[in-house]
Order: sequence, then structure tokens, then C-alpha cells
Amino acid sequence: MEVRASRRVAALAGHLVPSSSDASSPKQWLTMPCDGGASVAAGAVVLHPSVAEALASGGAVVALESTIVSHGMPYPQNLQMAREVEAIVRARGATPATVAIIDGVPRVGLDDADLRRLAELGARARKVSRRDVPAVIARRETGATTVSATALLAARAGVSVFVTGGVGGVHRGGETSMDVSADLTELAKTPVAVFCAGAKSVLDIPRTLEFLETQGVPVVGYGVKEFPAFFSRSSGRDAPAVADSPEQAARVIKAAKTLGLGGCIFAVPIPEAHEATGRKVQRAIDRALEEAKKKRVKGADVTPFLLERVRELSGGASLEANLALVRNNAEVGADVAVALARLAADEREA
Repeated sequence: MEVRASRRVAALAGHLVPSSSDASSPKQWLTMPCDGGASVAAGAVVLHPSVAEALASGGAVVALESTIVSHGMPYPQNLQMAREVEAIVRARGATPATVAIIDGVPRVGLDDADLRRLAELGARARKVSRRDVPAVIARRETGATTVSATALLAARAGVSVFVTGGVGGVHRGGETSMDVSADLTELAKTPVAVFCAGAKSVLDIPRTLEFLETQGVPVVGYGVKEFPAFFSRSSGRDAPAVADSPEQAARVIKAAKTLGLGGCIFAVPIPEAHEATGRKVQRAIDRALEEAKKKRVKGADVTPFLLERVRELSGGASLEANLALVRNNAEVGADVAVALARLAADEREA
């Protein structure tokens, strides 16, 4: 079904690619229905012209989440980061597609005005997980998509590669609280490859990996045998599989899609040059976790509390390390998206 959907997107998107006779014509946004093409109604995914054109031509596209813009960093660093990451993706030969819901419209690919709007809204923008998507659309709200919602909407648009900072997981104490990120269950059913720096170290990484195994989600260390822990290259846990090049990673993604499986995680360690900064941040995380426990911070309040305290305790080092790993993930993800597009092109020519 996903393969047919992707072909339908490409066919529809082809109408947006200018012919030689109308190359100067302005390009339009493409509305992609999510109900098999029966109607174009509220809830349809809208593709940015550049994304539609790239899909139509078989080019590489990289989805980017938007909560890292609205909730992950302060303004204006968040806007600078978003623009820089999109520029990195373009420079590596792929088309960036930041995903968000703007005034009730799910968009795959944003223009700069919407990117700025999300950055300026910050935490006032609705944080949208998979479960929140219908309500945000119905209320015509503006929201930034988490990993789960980004993966969902990217897959609906036919985008297979997705770059973010870190993936969610099982929270510490999750064995009793049942606090498990929707990111994990989403990847069990949605065919998108997520490139991240592993799971955030505020989470229970061993249980996160166990949960992913139960859900049948492939976890691949990119160039490393050990699963990274966001700010740290080391988690003490082995990655179940390893890919050492963009071509190897692309073949893993292709095999999963061919078999009709869900998504997969490619864990990319923070660059070695920033590992010392990462260790400083980890010490701040450990202290913040103790504070959260003493103050009895629970549920959805835990992550915002930890992020803010870590930023304060690390003297801004967490922001520096976060930027470094996001840039690195964007480079790797874009390279793999290009390799995946090349693989598809070779198969069409064979």
C-alpha cells in the first residue's frame, strides 16, 4: 500500500514540474489526500513545491521535525539552526522537508515565513504527537510535530528518510508508569528511517532498546557498534546492527520497504570533537534527574524541566552539543537519502 501511495504522490507531483514551455510559471503547493484520492478534504497532507518536484523526479528528500525548532531551542538560535540544517541537506544533494501543521493544514516542507513563525512561537506552538494530529487539524491550530507525527506525515507524502536530534523512548521508571514515547510504536508501523543521535540520555536506554526489539524495529548503529546516548557516544549497549556507509544504510531501508516492514532507527553518534562537551552535559543531566525526582516532577512535565535545567547547569554547553549532533545527523541522513534515490534509479534502469 505504501509503495502504491508513493507512486501516486509522484504521479500527482509530476503535474507541478514545469515543462520546457512553462519553466517560468510559478510552482504551486500540492495537496495529497490521505484517503486513497477520493477527496481533498481537511486533513490532507500538503507538499511544498520543492518537495513535490523532488518526489516527482525521483530525487532525494529528507524530512525534518519541527518540535526541535519550537520546543528544543530558544529563539533566535532555533531559527538559525532550522535554516542551517535545511541548507546542509540541500548542500548534500537532497531536498529538505520540515514537517508541521500550519493553521490546521499538515505541511511537508515549509517556506521561510512558516519556519520563522514556528521559531517565534516557541513553546506556545502546539506540540503534536500522532494522537494530537486530528484535533489540531480540526481546530485549525498551528503545531510542531514530534518524531511520531513527523514520521506519520512524511510517510503519507512518500518521504522515506527523516532526520532529528534524538528519538523518544521508555522513560526512567517506565516499567511502572508505562511512560513510553509514541515514537517507538510509530516506527513499528510507519516506513520511515529515522537518523538520530540515539535516545536522549534522560531516558531508560536499555528498556528503550528492549521495547524496540519487541516492536520489531531495526536499530542500526551508523559507523559504530555501540548505541549512542545523544550527548554521549557511549551508552554501554550494543547496536543490534551496523551500517558503515550511506550505501549500506540505503540497502537496509530498501530491504525493509520491500518486505513491507515499518520504520527503522539509524543511531549516529555525536562527533568526537564535541564528545567532551557531551560529557559535561551528561553530568548536568544526572544532577537534573536527581532534582526532578526530589521535586516529584512527573509525566509530560519531565522533559521540559530537564531540558531547561540542563541548559542552565551546563552553562549553554547542551545547546552547543545539540547543534553539533543535529548538523551531523543532517549530513548523514542527506547522504543516505541520496544513496537511496540512486539505488531506486539504478533499479528502474535495470
